[in-house]
Amino acid sequence: MCSFDRYVQLAFGLVLVLLQGIAQATSYVDVLDLPAKPSGLAVRSPLLDVTRAGERLVTVGHRGHILYSDDAGQSWQQAAVPVSSDLNAVHFSTAEQGWAVGNDGVILHSSDAGANWSKQLDGRDIGALLVEHYGALASAEPANEDWPLLAAEGQRLVEEGADKPFLDVWFADAKRGYAVGVFNLILATVDGGRSWTPLQDRTDNPQGLHLNAIAWTGDGLYLAGEQGLLRKWDAAQERFVAVETPYQGSFFGVIGRPGELLVYGLRGHVFRSRDAGQSWQQLDSGLEVSITAAVLDAQGDYLLFTQAGHMLRAGNGAVLQLLPQAGQSPVAGATLAANGALVLVGGRGVRALPVE
Repeated sequence: MCSFDRYVQLAFGLVLVLLQGIAQATSYVDVLDLPAKPSGLAVRSPLLDVTRAGERLVTVGHRGHILYSDDAGQSWQQAAVPVSSDLNAVHFSTAEQGWAVGNDGVILHSSDAGANWSKQLDGRDIGALLVEHYGALASAEPANEDWPLLAAEGQRLVEEGADKPFLDVWFADAKRGYAVGVFNLILATVDGGRSWTPLQDRTDNPQGLHLNAIAWTGDGLYLAGEQGLLRKWDAAQERFVAVETPYQGSFFGVIGRPGELLVYGLRGHVFRSRDAGQSWQQLDSGLEVSITAAVLDAQGDYLLFTQAGHMLRAGNGAVLQLLPQAGQSPVAGATLAANGALVLVGGRGVRALPVE
């Protein structure tokens, strides 16, 4: 039999557990309301994208980490960020004006080259945004059966909460831009992100496939996504129209220059087109690992990177050549610093390769 003292101890322990649970519940702060914590280890934490802001480098990653460097990636400072959500992509349209997007429907904006950020939108608002936009269209055009369906999709997002990530972002200038993500999530702005308009109805994506990337190639603005999805903005139709591709796996990115387009993705697949996607040539990477990032180097050659850290080059002949490296680590994003150095980010943080 347990003694009275033992009963008292058990009861006291139960009270402590209950009090701890209550304290934890009352102290919970949503990551959308919790600023990213300063960390000396942020530069070695998982980072998912990197870009240029003028001569500055800016990279984004897990737990709301945003870092910037003014010495070609040799040293980094952590930016002030109002959320702790994982951030998936970053883009600067000018040296000062930039946007970052990520999980929980987050869209952030910086007007000082990435040192400080403010939240423009999060997933708690997106569903209501769709309901309002497509509900108004349904009232104006009651014969159009698409509007109620899209409004219902917005209501579903309201009910499911802020769990839909944006995967990429691109701005043409300081005013006009797009954020894209899962299940055909696509928003556009013409006022620098102060307001956003849904474009689900202007994207040829009836299956609601994920939109993994958006990029300007020199000849047009493209979306790339799962199941071989590739879409190009048609200014005359004011919509993203389908571009047929020869692959049914996921594309993780699109890159190009005037007269040429490359799409890349799952299991080492790379395809090139020189006629805006009317015909394609598969480029043999010799790899079975996904290609997750690409950049044009100072000579105008393509450099492609895999989730295992391989680096390939495609020159004018677009023959992929595997480049030797002293060491490699997973790559999620790549860019060139102002001095020409190659800067890579991934699961092990950031590394800068010297100018050759």
